[in-house]
Amino acid sequence: MPFDSTTTKPEVDFPGDTPPTDLVIEDITEGDGNEANSGDTIEAHYVGVAWSTGEEFDSSWDRGEPLRFQVGVGQVISGWDEGIVGMRAGGRRKLTIPPQMGYGERGAGDAIKPGETLIFVVDLVSTNRPGAGAAFGIG
Repeated sequence: MPFDSTTTKPEVDFPGDTPPTDLVIEDITEGDGNEANSGDTIEAHYVGVAWSTGEEFDSSWDRGEPLRFQVGVGQVISGWDEGIVGMRAGGRRKLTIPPQMGYGERGAGDAIKPGETLIFVVDLVSTNRPGAGAAFGIG
């Protein structure tokens, strides 16, 4: 059975070493659907892990619904806004996000400490271009 990034929650390996100072984008699986661009509304499943502990702090998979947001307009952290652009629906991408593109020195609750580097494995479920009407999914 072929791998389907939109139906399987990913495992995120503990990174170790020194975290990067810039956004790192790694395609795990390239999708064959439409490409996400700034201004598109997308749906994505994700798992978020703190670099320093390797602990999962959030997962849309656990809630059973993908996150929906408009790319490039500040609805999410800047590491997501930049890291999703160019990704194709049906793809899986790993984003390693430095603090200045995540939650910075303020952190986020108890789960994300100040100055934390974040790792997200993101599955792009669909894209919807402004004025297009219907979502553009896989294939």
